[in-house]
Amino acid sequence: MSDADLADPVSVHDLDLPAITPEIRELERRESTKAYRSIADESWIARSPVGYSILHYDDVTAILRDKRWHNAVAMLPAMMGITDPFFTERSPSILSAEGDLHVRLRRLVAKAFSPRSADRLRPFMRDVMNELVDPVAAAGRADIAVDICEPYPIPIICELLGAPREDWQLFSRWAEDVLRIFGGTAPDELDVIKEAQLELNEYVREMIARRRSDPRDDLITQLIAAEEEGDRLSTDELVMMVNAVIVGGTDTTRNQLACALGVFVEHPDQWALLATKPELAPQAVEEAMRYFGAVRGTGRFASEDIVYRGVLFPKDTFVFPSLASANFEHDVVDGDVNTFDITREPVKGRPQMTFGSGIHYCLGASLARAELQEALPILARRMPDLAVDGQITWKPQTTAIFGADHFPVTFTS
Repeated sequence: MSDADLADPVSVHDLDLPAITPEIRELERRESTKAYRSIADESWIARSPVGYSILHYDDVTAILRDKRWHNAVAMLPAMMGITDPFFTERSPSILSAEGDLHVRLRRLVAKAFSPRSADRLRPFMRDVMNELVDPVAAAGRADIAVDICEPYPIPIICELLGAPREDWQLFSRWAEDVLRIFGGTAPDELDVIKEAQLELNEYVREMIARRRSDPRDDLITQLIAAEEEGDRLSTDELVMMVNAVIVGGTDTTRNQLACALGVFVEHPDQWALLATKPELAPQAVEEAMRYFGAVRGTGRFASEDIVYRGVLFPKDTFVFPSLASANFEHDVVDGDVNTFDITREPVKGRPQMTFGSGIHYCLGASLARAELQEALPILARRMPDLAVDGQITWKPQTTAIFGADHFPVTFTS
């Protein structure tokens, strides 16, 4: 019997469900995951402070692939109490667009974000990483979050877009300020965010104008040329796509690299193995993202009344698929799910969920994979015997993109 055949589904609001309390969400990462999995043993769904957490792998996947569930990113300004039309009335980003608009945008830009496009940047990624390690290599110590992870993605994004080296610092400042919209203090920083957004938009419009008359081998030229049955991106849509690249490709990469290093520093045998067998980098990245993902969950809201598993989710109900909980389901890997092992191959049909699933599956996944696959073996080779030297300062568990603010380490120089 299908959900549509259920005459009297029970409302999710009427269910007796376990709760994800604020205290659980603020636990240290391992304890938080353990608490989520304990609740998942009892129920596939739990109450959370502003909606419902989805805890099982199959349910997380099903909801993310159901187009009736819309991305909650579009609701973020309203949820923060932001009323400025600059933030509430802007055209949809590909990160939050739905329906035919999202299908059209994704179709037009898919080729530009293919694995082949990402692979072309691998030599540059290696150069950037080695250039970041050089200043700290002799000392045998670093704040790896500040010295390595933080600056790593911006040069690659600039190279991708075709922005010159002298503008890297500009992009770094713009990215930092634009990304404040996802922080807890965003309502108090709207002027800074808006100024950075307007400066970035003006810069990108000038780049687009130059590329129309002087095409280059870069993403903006590819996006300008993208065409499907006579359809092309408008200038506003091109600006939106560049913004999406910066928003989606900066904080995620730098924080995921820090999270991966956080796992490896706890497993020195795996770090040494990666140094001697860099060909394990693809498995190492997938396993690190499964074990300690920077994106631990995502948000969706019901665009209409939705019945799932015999439960009615009324329109505008918020759900939060827990990617971290799904990644620790017992059939996601061969062997013990609590063991970190970079040698095992992913289980067919059960990929790690940190990139998401469905129509909003991370557009830059190929780029992020390439960045991490190039960075980690270089760091393993050049920073042997990696060890924590003091206190790692992790971001709050409630942060949308989890990572480290400070990560002091020593290594054999």
